[in-house]
Amino acid sequence: MIRPPPTGTPSWAPGGILMKPLAKRMEVLGTESAFEVLAQARALEKQGKKILHFEIGEPDFQTDPVIRFAAIKALIDDWTHYVPAPGIDMLREAICEYIERDRGFKVTPDMIVVTPGAKPIIFHSIMTTVDPGDEVIMQDPGFPIYESVTLFAGGVPKMIPLLEKNQFRMTPEQVNEAVTKKTKLIILNSPNNPTGAVSTKEDIKGIAEIAHDNDIWILSDEVYSQNLYDAKFYTVASRDHCQENTILLDGFSKTYAMTGWRLGYGIMNKDMAKKFAQMNINTISCTSAFSQVAAATALRMDQTSAKAMVAEFRRRRDVIVKKLNEVKGFKCLKPEGAFYVYPSIEGTGKNSRELKDILLNEVGVAALPGTAFGHTGTKNMRFSYANSLKNIEEGMDKIKAKFGAA
Repeated sequence: MIRPPPTGTPSWAPGGILMKPLAKRMEVLGTESAFEVLAQARALEKQGKKILHFEIGEPDFQTDPVIRFAAIKALIDDWTHYVPAPGIDMLREAICEYIERDRGFKVTPDMIVVTPGAKPIIFHSIMTTVDPGDEVIMQDPGFPIYESVTLFAGGVPKMIPLLEKNQFRMTPEQVNEAVTKKTKLIILNSPNNPTGAVSTKEDIKGIAEIAHDNDIWILSDEVYSQNLYDAKFYTVASRDHCQENTILLDGFSKTYAMTGWRLGYGIMNKDMAKKFAQMNINTISCTSAFSQVAAATALRMDQTSAKAMVAEFRRRRDVIVKKLNEVKGFKCLKPEGAFYVYPSIEGTGKNSRELKDILLNEVGVAALPGTAFGHTGTKNMRFSYANSLKNIEEGMDKIKAKFGAA
């Protein structure tokens, strides 16, 4: 949840030096609590304490050697200079092939803009569609950057509570009730971070129709589309094939264990793609050339390693769900996608921030409070199971020892 500092509070630089006044918009720019908890955990480790990490949403696998060697070869082949702001032809053509193969519709390279990571697509989407006072519908809980950038742009977040009775899915009925004449953008993330919920075909169809009927943009964050277990993935872009009001966001971090490579992309209509390319020129110029060559290789190579990673995540998911449901005061649904669980901790009598501190300082387990992802998370925690089965079992057994058996 975004917590701006009190107005009028002096801004201090490291060392206690009073800084000159900053732009007011900086007061509402948020952060990701995962990195804050990671810093706290690292500090405890420096004191000699053992900490098991379930806070960071990062695959614990190595990038496939085929991709790494492709990057090395690209460097040798002199892919070390500026490239076009929207991305190199090789990668955009590979993305076209991938989208047709995986999503079932055709796009063209001039509809694609490549960015260093997927976050710039979030930033570009909001900054190009939202004026001060415009409303943005988003999931709560959800990725905190959606709310942060909306506030930064002067927009108004309209939070849709994700309810356990709906398996944490945002429903068309909820979206329809939230739409007003000021609504400019709907942000949909499926599979969802932090809940792992996957939108149904009916959810997707209903939300797409609402957006179309009300002339509202949709940002469809699909970075976890390949991290699926028990559900089929549906994209809201199936209605307009990204030719009208849909901006499809995807990337390489979660599917190919390439978080440090910083590679993402957006697919949208050609006119909007020109605006995104203009945003790139004004912010990052272009995305790393040799990294783009490697990303094209990732999409075109044999996908065995990516599928093996998902199979391992499934095994871990089943273990962590079972273990958490054995803890007194915990209740955990089985997620259908991503690599997170979002258990209710209401039965412990603690709120999520209190429990985060207890787990970190007394149990040696780093996890995130539900409030790191929105306003409804006071009774939930997020655990990333991008960790070994051994560490998952050890960490959950420690929690059970602390709170007792269910």
